[in-house]
Amino acid sequence: MHFFSPVLWQFLIKWLTEFALFPPQASAIAPYMDAFYFFLVLISLVGLVLVILMVSTFSIMFRKAKSPEATHIEGSTLLEATWTIIPLALFMVCFVWGALLYFRIYNPPTNAMNIYIVGKQWMWKAEHPGGQHEINALHIPVDRDVQLTMISQDVFHSFSIPAFRVKREVIPGRYSTVWFRATQPGTYHLFCTQYCGTLHSAMIGTITAMSPDDYQKWTAGSTSGQSLAQNGERLYASLGCNSCHSGNANARGPNLAGIYGSQITLEGGRQVTVDDGFLRGAILNPTTHQMAGYAPIMPTYQGQVSEEGLIDLVEYIRGLNTNYRVQQTLNAKDAASNQKGATNASPDDRPSLTTGQRSLGKQTPDTSTSRGVGVSPQ
Repeated sequence: MHFFSPVLWQFLIKWLTEFALFPPQASAIAPYMDAFYFFLVLISLVGLVLVILMVSTFSIMFRKAKSPEATHIEGSTLLEATWTIIPLALFMVCFVWGALLYFRIYNPPTNAMNIYIVGKQWMWKAEHPGGQHEINALHIPVDRDVQLTMISQDVFHSFSIPAFRVKREVIPGRYSTVWFRATQPGTYHLFCTQYCGTLHSAMIGTITAMSPDDYQKWTAGSTSGQSLAQNGERLYASLGCNSCHSGNANARGPNLAGIYGSQITLEGGRQVTVDDGFLRGAILNPTTHQMAGYAPIMPTYQGQVSEEGLIDLVEYIRGLNTNYRVQQTLNAKDAASNQKGATNASPDDRPSLTTGQRSLGKQTPDTSTSRGVGVSPQ
């Protein structure tokens, strides 16, 4: 750059950065997106220059003063094939290049760290698996794949991080995902790029990319005490889900241990893969997600469970590998029920004591009940 003024060069760099006309490259996908963008700009400029040159040249060559009478010009097969094949080839290059980038951005790696995003007028809510909650902010580690599972509580939104070159529509009633890998620590802008109401311009936030050590310190100091899975386990028990999904052979509902990521058969023979969206739909609309071999007796929880509660339940079922804790909860519930029944029993139902037993302070053992505590019959 010896032929260019260093002062002017630094001014241009600062102007482009400060005014956010071209944000910094802060993710692994950003250089690939920029290369594709500049390729589109280049072929657009080349096409523009060619059109201007041809229009100007033909306007001069075939002006009325030089050619007062129109002359018939035969077509050229070679020329027509050239201006058809070259643009078609360029369009196909753009299509394949863009498709590869699209599938790379919207198909997250299997080992990516998952963070839930809930959009609502006019704020972003982030739910970390460890129980950390953020509003209009998101803390992430650098050099690690991060997947965002997003949903809207009201209207359409669009989650955009220009420095990461990612943007994804956030839709009511359906999960959408996007992923990225931050490469540079720093603070970056977060925008909603879909008009969502009067305060749309205020629906902004910050993305803080941190080193792995700093991120671990942040998560340790920002936890609410309960992870999403732990909150989901409590909600799962309070809603009585474990009474039907106990994993027993005679259970009224399917076994949910290890079901996440597997293929199941629905009523009617259709096979689906159990993912976040399927679990959410099965909770809210169980009749449309009915598994084959089970009666449609599950009630809908539409309007009874918040979007955050649905995320907790999904995160709990996602990590549910065995029914050990489900059985523990059922056993504890049955034990509490039996204890309450024994305490509230009437005097006529209690075993009688003989005169000798009263004097010795002993009670005849009750052999009519089992000594162990088991699962009560349904």
